Amino acid sequence: MPANPKYLSSNWQRFAKITAGFLGGYFVTISFHLAISFIFNHVNVIITSTYTGFILWAVLMILAFLAKNGWKVWGIYLLLTILFSMIIYVGKIYNPIIS
Repeated sequence: MPANPKYLSSNWQRFAKITAGFLGGYFVTISFHLAISFIFNHVNVIITSTYTGFILWAVLMILAFLAKNGWKVWGIYLLLTILFSMIIYVGKIYNPIIS
């Protein structure tokens, strides 16, 4: 019995979901951990990020595949990465010793 066409996505959607899951999830994970390293003790954040980074990356990858539109996921992940990057920038201005 063939698959129902309404459940199949196009090749571009599949590409967007895969790249958003792997690359976008990685960008959000790294920028998030770097942003919180300016709020909390950066040594503790770096040590715990080995575990929490993998968990967050895996969750973001699963969420990318659960979404209907991969390009919207890319947009959300890019906005989150820009937001965390702005927090990093402000953190470097107000606390330049950590950098």
